[in-house]
Amino acid sequence: MLRVASTLVGIYGLVVLMAWFFQERLLYLPHVGREHVATPAERGLGWEQVELQTADGLLLDAWWIPVEDARGKLLFFHGNAGNISHRLDSIQQFHRLGLSVLILDYRGYGRSEGRPSEEGTAQDARAGWRWLTEQQGATADEIVLFGRSLGAAVAAELAASLAPQPAAVILESPFRSVPALGQQLYPFLPVRWLATLDYPTERHVTRIESPLLVIHSRDDEIIPFSEGEAVYLAANEPKELLTIRGGHNTGFIDSEPDYSTGIDAFLEHHAGLSR
Repeated sequence: MLRVASTLVGIYGLVVLMAWFFQERLLYLPHVGREHVATPAERGLGWEQVELQTADGLLLDAWWIPVEDARGKLLFFHGNAGNISHRLDSIQQFHRLGLSVLILDYRGYGRSEGRPSEEGTAQDARAGWRWLTEQQGATADEIVLFGRSLGAAVAAELAASLAPQPAAVILESPFRSVPALGQQLYPFLPVRWLATLDYPTERHVTRIESPLLVIHSRDDEIIPFSEGEAVYLAANEPKELLTIRGGHNTGFIDSEPDYSTGIDAFLEHHAGLSR
């Protein structure tokens, strides 16, 4: 019995050690599709390739997809896998909503230089904001920050640090923080003790004064709906919660036209961005 118990303790200890050591590889999945699969031109959209420079000297790959007589400019932060070319469905949705889009690949993703990290993605987000404000001459009240999944945490951190604040912030499928989500997904592991990554979205939204829209599906199989609901409850007014249907990676498509209609109404009524 003692030998069996010792073996089980040893195996558990090894699992804990591996979870601690490989946590960045579990969160950041840049190699799940490094090559571009298409461009906006294949959806009939005008676009240009943009090179962003971060404060620490890295070059990031990004796309600028403008709309004539745009109601605003949207800075798009995607999730933890794939690259910007996998987000064409979303780009097209925002294009139909009258928003020009700047979408970037984090460091280490797609064709961007470097290796992803929590501080790194924050610097990447600021590089996107600088390009819109300095190269495009956009003012804060014209810019909407959008983030999905991991990107929601990146968008929330950026929004919380900005003065003046952006016109609006849209967080789709957000989580409260990496430790909170990890503990929920892996209750048999001491995740809160192990985690070196934080991404505290729930804390960041308490410092956002912009109108905030939280979008989450009750069917989300990766980030539970309760995570998005907690982020919404922690946020300041004005805020809205748009409940959609469909999986984590397909909800924005499965829920059309409610998805786009909800965003359109939010931008019109809360952000002052009319068509």
